[in-house]
Amino acid sequence: MNSSKIVRAITKDGSARLFFEDSTAIVQKAHEIHGTSKTITAVLGRALTAASLMGCMLKDKGDTLTLQIRGDGPAGVILCISDYMGNVKGYAQHPEIELPPNAQGKLNVGGAVGRGTLCVAKDMGEGEPYTGSCDLVSGEIAEDITSYFAISEQIPTVCALGVRCDTDCNCTSAGGYILQLMPGASEETVSALEKNITLIPSISKAITEPEADIYVIDRIFSGLEYEIFDEFDTEYRCTCNRSAFERALISVGSEELSEMISEGKEIEMTCQFCDNRQTFNTDELKALLRSAKN
Repeated sequence: MNSSKIVRAITKDGSARLFFEDSTAIVQKAHEIHGTSKTITAVLGRALTAASLMGCMLKDKGDTLTLQIRGDGPAGVILCISDYMGNVKGYAQHPEIELPPNAQGKLNVGGAVGRGTLCVAKDMGEGEPYTGSCDLVSGEIAEDITSYFAISEQIPTVCALGVRCDTDCNCTSAGGYILQLMPGASEETVSALEKNITLIPSISKAITEPEADIYVIDRIFSGLEYEIFDEFDTEYRCTCNRSAFERALISVGSEELSEMISEGKEIEMTCQFCDNRQTFNTDELKALLRSAKN
């Protein structure tokens, strides 16, 4: 499976909307690129799924969303960037760390992330990006996303995220959903949704069901009329290229570029998101230096 899938649904009266994603392919690709441990596959996988789901809430083609989690746990900084179709890329600062299971016998995501802050930046291509943040509630990421929407965007939200791995750290299932109440939702709708979400098994288990999207959506909207208004494929996607590396080198300034050239060695640069490596010899660095001075 090369791509993941997002499905969006809404109640007939427009009082609640649901974004569901099977992100197994995205999380597995991230594991293959970064060589993540089982715990960090779960940490990064949840963050990538959340960023992907939040990205597909953006309105325009050029919009991007950046999700940054800065906790004091051993995972370090987690950074994910998504576009408006949910295509996403990301990394964890320390992909190799492993922790014993938590008290429930599950992957210790909260222990790996720790306490700190969650920050979301939305770049709509018009001046400064919109930014919002909140303190991490648990480090389990889903609860933290729920808290972010309540505090920074004042939208009643429920987020569920899950990742399962095999003994080789490969992702066997991953996904999640974001459920949001719209203005004017009735007490009956709220009560029904509150009851329904308690009846769904863990999202990583639900992903393994046949037609997992319908399985989850039917249960969340049980007793409510709803419609699926679109579905589309999404993937782990990095847009870096050699030109991007050249711009990065020019941005360091003439003085630092001159120092690189004086050392007479090739410079190798690596993309943190996709491990793409580019090498620049001294002649190429000199050409970039001339560009930096112009």
